[in-house]
Amino acid sequence: MLSNPPFGVEWKKVQKEVVDEHKLKGFDGRFGPGLPRVSDGSLLFLLHLISKMRPVGEGGSRIGIILNGSPLFTGGAGSGESEIRRYVLENDLLEAIVAMPNDMFFNTGIATYIWILSNHKSKEHKNKVQLINAAKMGESMRKSLGSKRKELKEASIDDITRLYGAFEENEISKIFDTTDFGYRRITVERPLQLSYYPHDSERVDALKEDKAFVKLDKALQDEILTALADIKEEKISDRELFAKKLDVKLTASQFKLIQKHISEHDDEAVLCRDKKGKLEANPDLRDNENIPLSESIESYFAREVKPHVPLAWIDEKKTDDKDGKVGIVGYEIPFNRHFYEYVAPRALEEIDAELDAVTSEIMKLLKEVHS
Repeated sequence: MLSNPPFGVEWKKVQKEVVDEHKLKGFDGRFGPGLPRVSDGSLLFLLHLISKMRPVGEGGSRIGIILNGSPLFTGGAGSGESEIRRYVLENDLLEAIVAMPNDMFFNTGIATYIWILSNHKSKEHKNKVQLINAAKMGESMRKSLGSKRKELKEASIDDITRLYGAFEENEISKIFDTTDFGYRRITVERPLQLSYYPHDSERVDALKEDKAFVKLDKALQDEILTALADIKEEKISDRELFAKKLDVKLTASQFKLIQKHISEHDDEAVLCRDKKGKLEANPDLRDNENIPLSESIESYFAREVKPHVPLAWIDEKKTDDKDGKVGIVGYEIPFNRHFYEYVAPRALEEIDAELDAVTSEIMKLLKEVHS
């Protein structure tokens, strides 16, 4: 099957039907793996074609579909796009992706890619994906046709076909395991450490102007402001001590409202703990790390995170819906990264010489103007 669906077309007009099929039919329908964002239906076309593949027992099928760059990487772990890529790769359906030259189409000059999928891979292709970078094989046309300024000559098409058939690596052909494109996104937490500044006028003014504070009973507002003014210390780096000094009966949300404006993170402050004695996380310092599926979470965390933030920990409640393990699995295919060629910057002397030449030319022109 061959397909060249429109690039980046939104599917809002059929959103209800597509969402219903996804929810009600699941994998018995076309869109079981997931749904992409409404603004780009490219991956819906891909799922539609996959649903039309003949079973392996009946000979199987091979698909060739032209897509733009978005389906390669759009959407983080757990997103609809990532889940679709996950389905394709974990079911070993992707055989190869070929990067085409720009300016190959009449109405757009964007980068395009041919995805080749198969459900009856040969033994040597099992659990492998070949990336072929044919982006530089295009030749300029004598006369442009709209945005189409380049074409692939027969010789270039033959070269691409041979690369695909040979299934070998060289400077424009690389072979990966399907799991090389997968990662596990973990949530890294850091402890809540706060210092409070009860006499900072800007902070107190911000508290007064907060809509949530304005809605409080006037008597409670006055009590809070008076209590802040009565605290002798300019800075308190201990939450429990601050609450004791404040000495106002507050709900948890009311105390957090004050804390929001009066405090800030301080690495030297006392660690905040909950009623069970466990460290509380600071949501403002929450971060994510994408760890390759081939690597242990523990070893990665010990090597890449702990040396820089010793008090950090992994939120083990964030688990993947499918395998139940810590971290959410995601898949992306960073095609250009695998074919990136480093270009060294020009020598500083060369740049200086060029600037001097340009400056001299400008001065010469200015003299001519004033003469």
